[in-house]
Amino acid sequence: MKDDIEPQDEMAAVLGLAKPSGRRFNLPPLKGKWIVAGAIGVVALIVIVRSMSGPASPKYQTAEISRGGIVATVTATGTLQPVNTVEIGPEISGQISKVLVDFNDKVSAGQLLAVMDTDTLRARVLQSRASLASARAKVEDTRATIAEAQMKLARVKDLNGRGNASKQDLDNAVAADARARAALQSAQAQVDVASANLSSDETTLTKTEIKSPINGIVMSRTVERGQVVAATFQTPVLFKLAEDLTKMELLVDVDEADIGHVQEGQKASFTVDAFQDRQFPATITQVRFSPKTVDSVVTYQAVLAVDNSDLTLRPGMTATASITTATREDATVMPNAALRFQPPLEARAGGEGQPQPPGLFRMFMPRGMGQPNNPKVTAKAAGAVQRIWTLQSGVLTPIEVKVGLTDGQRTEITEGPLKPGDAVVVGIQKMAR
Repeated sequence: MKDDIEPQDEMAAVLGLAKPSGRRFNLPPLKGKWIVAGAIGVVALIVIVRSMSGPASPKYQTAEISRGGIVATVTATGTLQPVNTVEIGPEISGQISKVLVDFNDKVSAGQLLAVMDTDTLRARVLQSRASLASARAKVEDTRATIAEAQMKLARVKDLNGRGNASKQDLDNAVAADARARAALQSAQAQVDVASANLSSDETTLTKTEIKSPINGIVMSRTVERGQVVAATFQTPVLFKLAEDLTKMELLVDVDEADIGHVQEGQKASFTVDAFQDRQFPATITQVRFSPKTVDSVVTYQAVLAVDNSDLTLRPGMTATASITTATREDATVMPNAALRFQPPLEARAGGEGQPQPPGLFRMFMPRGMGQPNNPKVTAKAAGAVQRIWTLQSGVLTPIEVKVGLTDGQRTEITEGPLKPGDAVVVGIQKMAR
């Protein structure tokens, strides 16, 4: 019966040692174990021999060296701001009686924005005017006193000359004349003080009218009619005006690794979230030396001039700018994937370009698979020497080149044996499973 066949009978049949039959083929127990172990060894030997034949050569992806223009850029983010913004607040304390402008209103220089209550200040002006009138009347009184003293002095002198007035009378008349003249000077000084007080009170009265110092647009208003404001050590801001929104500036933070390439006069373009399909032109007008450190990241601020004639852009918008730092009109360029390519392990072991048998732990890997590209390997600074790979007669061969500008996708080759039309390895084709 087939079910009665022992395991060693089946193994013997597989190895061709005996033909299965209905009869039981008995092997000694020890001999049967050795036959099973030998069969396993034969299978393992076959697998090892097949693996020693080596994997099939991988198929590489290549790209051609070409000539063309390349533009190096630096990317930075920032916010749009008006060129000139003025914050307006009261110079005196008081109650707001009128507010004459609102958000987005266009204003001109000297235009009235708000008015404060004037009752108390007008009363103070009237009081100062009265004080000035009193001081001026005092001047006239002292002038009359001087005239009287002068006439008395003249009479005393005449009488003293004829011997009818004593020397003491003459001295008293002289002293009275001098006191009258001093009183006149004091009265004139009081007139000046009263006049200054009046001028101060009148100036304070004019400050109840809050006016625009520039031509612009009202960006914000933080005051309402009837509100009491206090001008103390920190003046409250009632209005914020932007001088001219047709000309704005973009303040961007440039990373310290890129700031050496950014200079005044360079052209740039930027986008904002509100108009993602539109590129806005800009020009760098200033690169500031003051650093800004946030979470151990050091950046430097660059100022870009922006034309906003159509008033599309608004203050506070977040923008991403691309600053053009250098250009090449006709350069030898290669794809950056060639710089990121890493050769497979079997191609690098024991000599570049010569495949070596893999270890036992790799015998069951799909054939032709190697180490994938390393995304961390990127183009170095201009002037650096980097290694790329080419295929020469089907053999992976390294070549060193000196790189120049890069736009993030392509890199310029400034020195090296490669020329336009040559192929460089950029990756390994994936094997179909």
